[in-house]
Amino acid sequence: MAEFTTVLTGVDFGEGPRWRDGRLWFSDFYRGGVYTLDSDGNEELQLQLDDRPSGLGWMPDGTLLVVSMVKRSVLAVGADGAVRTHADLSGLATGFCNDMVVAADGTAYVGNFGFDSEGGGEFAKAVLARVTPDGEASEAAAELMFPNGSVITPDGSTLIVGETYAGQYTAWDIEADGTLANRRLWARIEGSTPDGCCLDADGGIWMADFRGGRVARVIEGGEITDEIATGAHAVACMLGGEDRRTLYVFRSPSSDPDKLRGKGLTTVLSARVAVPGAGLP
Repeated sequence: MAEFTTVLTGVDFGEGPRWRDGRLWFSDFYRGGVYTLDSDGNEELQLQLDDRPSGLGWMPDGTLLVVSMVKRSVLAVGADGAVRTHADLSGLATGFCNDMVVAADGTAYVGNFGFDSEGGGEFAKAVLARVTPDGEASEAAAELMFPNGSVITPDGSTLIVGETYAGQYTAWDIEADGTLANRRLWARIEGSTPDGCCLDADGGIWMADFRGGRVARVIEGGEITDEIATGAHAVACMLGGEDRRTLYVFRSPSSDPDKLRGKGLTTVLSARVAVPGAGLP
């Protein structure tokens, strides 16, 4: 079994890790920033928000897209650092917005909680939003049980989304216009709580199992081929490094802002795995 190495401490609550240009990018909810981590373990603030950032992705021209959770929007960050609203999701999202995957053409798929989970609201299913490259938002899919963690296959044909409260991954075909079709169960993992995830070159998904305190590699149909215990909540993971075989994992004792904000209790771990990363994000 692979073993973890600690690569960074002092994160409040890290989410949305992405590998790009030789660095690990991630959001920190409670520091309100988007950060990068280089190969020497140096953290650098890239963007400060007056909100909680979550999912990250890039447009074809390199524009960074960032989910603004509480404001329920997607922000676009230009090469000059200027920030603008790319899409307003307040008419679609019934809870805080969370993870996002951006397709090669710039179409973004954004999840939301579906209900006020922090305030003790009654559970409700959520919609998945589709945002076109020009910022038009619409409903891509409905009746999702806390969509959380999304990947697109390397050929751009399939979107796979984790449903945290259903313990499963759901897949769709991506049509030429970015709409979704042929909804189907990709994998059910009984007792799991899928959070952030990433795809590898053999079609396996590395899943951060939040309540299960592990990362696990799942293949279509639900078989787990590999797993590594994290010792606390596994929040998100991403395959990176020069050969894309380094699995970065965010581990946290909680997700409660009162317990985490300003405490630096989330740790970034890494482990070497056999199959390199592929697809998006």
